[in-house]
Amino acid sequence: MSSPQSFSLAGRVALVTGSTTGLGKVIALALGRAGAKVAMNYRNNASRAAEAFAEFQAAGGAGMLLRGDVTSEEEVSGMMAAISAELGPVDILVLNATPAQPQKPIEQYDWALFQQLFEFFVKSPFLLSRACLPHMKQQRWGRIINIGSEVLARGVPDFTAYVAAKGGQNGFHRSLATEVARWGVTVNMISPGWIPVERHADDPQELKDGYRALIPADRWGVPDDVAGAAVFLASDAAGFITGQNLHVNGGMTVA
Repeated sequence: MSSPQSFSLAGRVALVTGSTTGLGKVIALALGRAGAKVAMNYRNNASRAAEAFAEFQAAGGAGMLLRGDVTSEEEVSGMMAAISAELGPVDILVLNATPAQPQKPIEQYDWALFQQLFEFFVKSPFLLSRACLPHMKQQRWGRIINIGSEVLARGVPDFTAYVAAKGGQNGFHRSLATEVARWGVTVNMISPGWIPVERHADDPQELKDGYRALIPADRWGVPDDVAGAAVFLASDAAGFITGQNLHVNGGMTVA
């Protein structure tokens, strides 16, 4: 039988990318509540980041705030060095950072946008995972958690760039999971449904209403639904779970 201790992250160091707003912020708060020291990462909007970190500290969280472009090899190396110096090497990596996600017909896309999304969802996971794995392998314990999306399973239309990039991220995590499993490192993905956060404030109400009507659980998802899944996958209780894609969407992808 699992005990509460199985879900404790005390003594662990976590990095959550893109974690000063939206789902990332709530994940960082949840990991902090579970006992991890958390490095909260942002790229833009320093004042908003400072407010988010102050909220994290007010909730009793321990960690640090650091700016860094997760698609830059040089900046990823700098981030890793800064985290190691202040908190210790990263044990738990949550890959959450995302750019804008425009939804439009394929004729209106250009390759530059496809490339930007692949930079965030394939290059960034590669750079960050590669940087964290030596420590994780050495201690024979590590957690890499990709934040994906239900759009891959649902084949959402007018979204080819985002869906393709998320498909690349999904393939990356599945292959990496089998590669590093022997070292006690798990690699999983959480794929949320449409969970309204700050960036959805201006989305058309008719779109929100249409999606809400389809959710089998008959309620909107909330950020804590995703954060709870992240804490579980980061914990010792999930040590024999790897290569999986956990859909947190109230049953939208059961079929």
